[in-house]
Amino acid sequence: MQLVCAHSPDSDDAYMFYALATKKIRSPILEFQHVLSDIETLNRKAMEGAYELTAISYHAYPYVADKYVLMACGSSVGDGYGPVVVAAHPMAPEELRGKRVAVPGKLTTAYLALRLFQPDVVPVEVPFDEILDAVEERSVEAGLLIHEGQLTYQQGGVHSVVDLGRWWKEQYGLPLPLGANALLRSLAPHVQSECCRLMRESIQYAMDHQGEALEYSMQFARDLDAALAEKFIGMYVNHYTLDGGELVPKAAQKLLDLGHEAGWIDRRVQVEFIR
Repeated sequence: MQLVCAHSPDSDDAYMFYALATKKIRSPILEFQHVLSDIETLNRKAMEGAYELTAISYHAYPYVADKYVLMACGSSVGDGYGPVVVAAHPMAPEELRGKRVAVPGKLTTAYLALRLFQPDVVPVEVPFDEILDAVEERSVEAGLLIHEGQLTYQQGGVHSVVDLGRWWKEQYGLPLPLGANALLRSLAPHVQSECCRLMRESIQYAMDHQGEALEYSMQFARDLDAALAEKFIGMYVNHYTLDGGELVPKAAQKLLDLGHEAGWIDRRVQVEFIR
């Protein structure tokens, strides 16, 4: 049985899927076709139920929960760090009120976290890899950086306004769950279980063979040298990625409940994970 496995073309996702993509890990019943796309596109595709296994933003889950169930492995979680809001000149966090902020998509978890932190911003949707340019060119007053931009912005002379992962940890004492892997609910239970096994073993393989997995991931590490790529991957492929345990579901539920209560998510959902 061939399934489509969709994820972002980023170094951390590449690291996570390395063993599956290179067939270091195999299944007697499944084969994967890998589709690479930016996370906001994957969020929109998930609303259509387009792929059997897909990366999504936690923010998108309420809108796709009728079609997908979350996997306990494969989450990208920031523990005291996360998406960063930057500006071309020093700016206090409270000065974000009323400002035009470039955002990487309105279904991203970073966008939800920004709205929870400061509801009164004017979002301007910009492809995630063009946000830093928009800030430097002054076409927006601030930008919300995800992926590798969280580490590379310091090279461009822009200034951090707020680290939303740090704010979330200080505010709620929880890690910030950003991205998840999800499976179609319509898949047979034994197929779902096999997908979870393969995903978990692929992550474990990368952790056990860090050198080769990092080398593979470098082709997706936009503008990062090896040291920065290793740092970035270490931030988002960690013990929470291998198994979210009880803390990631708790944090995800808190995030989505707050989003609903604040009016940014129009429906309340109970997060549901399978192993």
